[in-house]
This record gives sequence, structure tokens and C-alpha cells, in this order.
Amino acid sequence: METLGMLIDFTECIGCGECVKACQQFNSLPPNPDPEHLSDRNYTVVLRYEEQYYRKLCMHCQDPTCASVCPVGAFTKTEQGRVLYNADKCMGCRYCMMACPFGVPRYQWSKAIPVIKKCVFCIHEVNGGKETACSWVCPMGATRLGRRHHLLDIAWSRIRRHPDRYVPYVYGENDAGGTSVLLLSGVPFEQLGYRMDLPQGPMPQLTWQVLSKIPSIVLTGGVLLGGLSWIINRRIQIETGDLKENELAGDKEKEVGDE
Repeated sequence: METLGMLIDFTECIGCGECVKACQQFNSLPPNPDPEHLSDRNYTVVLRYEEQYYRKLCMHCQDPTCASVCPVGAFTKTEQGRVLYNADKCMGCRYCMMACPFGVPRYQWSKAIPVIKKCVFCIHEVNGGKETACSWVCPMGATRLGRRHHLLDIAWSRIRRHPDRYVPYVYGENDAGGTSVLLLSGVPFEQLGYRMDLPQGPMPQLTWQVLSKIPSIVLTGGVLLGGLSWIINRRIQIETGDLKENELAGDKEKEVGDE
């Protein structure tokens, strides 16, 4: 099956923000008090650098590090090119946030049971033969859905036809092994905050750096959480009178003996 992708041409963006509104509506996201940063309430943002507008969102890597570091398989890469997230599997370790070369996954810090949030490429709409919310609503056609190889042909054709308009680079073609979201710009990508130091291939070394830290993190976290749980449960038992008097007396004697 051919990989789907999106081509976002920043030179055609007028900064209307309709893509952001459509994304929030489609994903039933609450109003975002910080519209300039990706968050659990904003899967995409529209920013401005001098006279050019540009977007940020999940790049849907061809070989995603978020999926390779996730110890419970909460992230999966589909044949169509999308990187999907299953909150039911997530244990909240946030290794995906550490590993993502584009700094995309966001955590629901305000929730009692938080999960990771990011763009899901409007999976249900696209599977039904429709467009993503952001590509469908764009009045200028700055965001375009299609087959990845075809979008690359379009991107390089535009660069060749208008060399004075574009930076001669398609961001996402090979960066970090390639992404399903491809970008065109008239401003150097590094000036827009996009990393230009990424390898032109998959990033197994980054995956290994994160995975190598998992055993010690899990062990230390387990000990701390276990001790905290014991203390909390014991206090609850004392307050509710569930502990017997002789158990409390024994604890006090032990404390005196320790002194």
C-alpha cells in the first residue's frame, strides 16, 4: 500500500488559522489559551516569521522513534504512513517525548489520568476516503493530501519552476529517515525552528540512548512509588482506625528502640 502524506507549502499560507480551528473541532479539543505552542489542546499551530506563515504538527515519521522507544507499544506506524497512538496501552512513561526529534508529543499535565496527545492524521476521515481536516478547510490549498511520492514530485517541480520563491529543500523527504508530512518554504527552515542537524536516515542511535536508560528509571521509579504507596496506605489505615492498637504500640516501641 502506498504511503499517504501531506505537502504543506508555507509560501501559500495566509495565516488564517482555519486549519487550527478545523483540527480542534474535528478532534473535539477544548479552547487553547496558548495558540502558539503545540499542546494537548492544539495538534497544530500557525506561526509567523517576518512575512511568511508556517505550521507545526506531528511529522508522522517513516521510522518513528516514538514507536521504537515505547515499551508497551502505544505508538504504531501504519502502512499508510500515519503514526497512531493508543491511550489504552500508554503507561505514562513519556519516553516518546524524549525521543521525538521534532519535539511533538504533548502530555496532559492537567488531567488526573493523563495521556499523550498529538495529530492522528484524521484517521477515520482519511480511511473513509476523505481529506484531513486541515487540508480540506485550507482556502489557499497550502496543505495538500496525497501519495507521498506524488507530493515529492509536486514539491520539487515547484522548486524548479520558482527557484526565487523557495528554499531548494523539501523538509521531511529524508530528515530523520523521512516523514509523511513534507514542507516547502521561502525562508530557511532553521529560522523557523526546524532542526537541520538530523541524520538523513532513521535514528536508531537515539532510540538506543533512550532505551538504555529505561531499566534504571523503571527500577528507581518503582522503589520510590512503592515506598510512597506504603506510607499513604498506612496513614489512611491509621486515620480510619483499621490498624490495631497493638500494631501501633509495636511501631512506637520500635521507634524508641531505634533512638
